[in-house]
Amino acid sequence: MKSKYIFLLFVILEFSGYYAAGQNTDSTTVNNKNKIIYQFDIQEEIAAPVWHKTQKAFKEAKALNAELIIINMNTYGGQVDAADSIRTRILNCDIPVYVFINNNAASAGALISIACDSIYMIPGSNIGAATVVNQTGQAMPDKYQSYMRSMMRSTAEANGRDPQIAQAMVDPRIVIPGLIDSTMVLTFTPSEAIENGFCEAEIKNITDLLQYLKIENYQVKKQELKATDKIIRFLINPMVSSILIMMIVGGIYFELQSPGIGFPFAAAILGAILYFAPHYIEGLAEHWEIAVFIAGVILLAIEIFVIPGFGISGITGILFIIGSLALATVRNVGFHFEIPDITKLVYSLLYVSLASLLGLIISYYLTSKLFGNEHFSSLSLMSVQKKEDGFSIKDSSYANLLGSKGIAQTVLRPSGKIKIENTYYDAVAKIGYIEKGEKIEVVGYENAQLIVMK
Repeated sequence: MKSKYIFLLFVILEFSGYYAAGQNTDSTTVNNKNKIIYQFDIQEEIAAPVWHKTQKAFKEAKALNAELIIINMNTYGGQVDAADSIRTRILNCDIPVYVFINNNAASAGALISIACDSIYMIPGSNIGAATVVNQTGQAMPDKYQSYMRSMMRSTAEANGRDPQIAQAMVDPRIVIPGLIDSTMVLTFTPSEAIENGFCEAEIKNITDLLQYLKIENYQVKKQELKATDKIIRFLINPMVSSILIMMIVGGIYFELQSPGIGFPFAAAILGAILYFAPHYIEGLAEHWEIAVFIAGVILLAIEIFVIPGFGISGITGILFIIGSLALATVRNVGFHFEIPDITKLVYSLLYVSLASLLGLIISYYLTSKLFGNEHFSSLSLMSVQKKEDGFSIKDSSYANLLGSKGIAQTVLRPSGKIKIENTYYDAVAKIGYIEKGEKIEVVGYENAQLIVMK
């Protein structure tokens, strides 16, 4: 009987020891052995390649059952849409995410930092200055600043930081008594950030950070990008994507100048593959978006080669091409777009449109300069068959058709096809448009075309 009491007392003492050990554990200490600390760098402009790197990092950290993700950051900012995607990924992550600001976290970098669970800074570093600017450094209109202010506020609120201070990093008009009362955007030094809850501590390096966190028996796993990752990051770089868009549009333009399958068509196809492939691998471009691009090219070809003139088919083809190139950069499921993605889609449409326009301008310039140069004249047929030398494209049989009546086989806008006694001819309306099926009369001929009127 006595042995039973002794055993019961031993169980109680053992349980009490475990409970006390649990109570005395420091909240900053992770108790598991062989802890994996995953680290990746954001040391460049915030853009699509950094978003690609971030997605890869979070997938690897989850696969390794990492206890902590550390972002080693030094950036002056970048694209708002890419930063928004990264901060959303951080806020929705089950693994704690800390950022170590190794010099600068400006603009988009500040937004990403505020999304992290904890912020640490080296001596002499800075965080803030998140005003949205264009490529020349000029502040964008207030609707862009309003969107950025909203993101900064909501991100700060999500992590228990002062939203008013967060939006003061965007808007110079915001005055916070005792902190900022000037017309300048807010930027913190480490001591200022610590005082206002936007930094946990000033740390010299990541090794010291892990010691500060009292993490023991850890292994730091640094992100390593494979060759395929580097190729994808290179191709989705905005500058490279712009060149590929110009390559696609320019190739199509060159091909239409000299109908047939040649080098320009091959260049356009290569550009399309290099543009869509990385976005498809990243899960941005879907099958239907690629199909829309192909349909656009087909419609444009039909308008040029089958239906004379330029109408609905050609306009639809151009819209399909530009739309598919823009949609390929925006994440969506089927035809469903969330509100934030609509904003990204507008940015993408403007970006693709400008790149396409630039591609057309360059192609037009090269067409006149390249083929006009004697060194490259052999690339195109430049000889001229002059009328005074006896050359003529007029068909003598057309003279016999003057006064003949027929039917418009297609819409004449003003060019199209007509039918006279079961024979089809190219024709152009002398006045206005002529609808398909309307009766016409031949009133003249020129340049291998009949001139007709209703």
